Amino acid sequence: MSESNTRPLLQSPCIDNCCLNEENVCLGCFRSLHEITQWSEAGDDMRKIILKNCERRRQDYGKKWLRSKY
Repeated sequence: MSESNTRPLLQSPCIDNCCLNEENVCLGCFRSLHEITQWSEAGDDMRKIILKNCERRRQDYGKKWLRSKY
């Protein structure tokens, strides 16, 4: 098996706008500090879980932000 077949295919969600909130979650990509540090070692299955967590956090953040504005 070649090395390219063993590398994870999913790319980092980082958008180079890093800012951790009080819960140590980046408000740019919505990964936790732990998920950010584990990303390079994670395989695609773990990366998919992390990306699902990010999407959930992004949606929750959007809902919280809208409630605070109106």
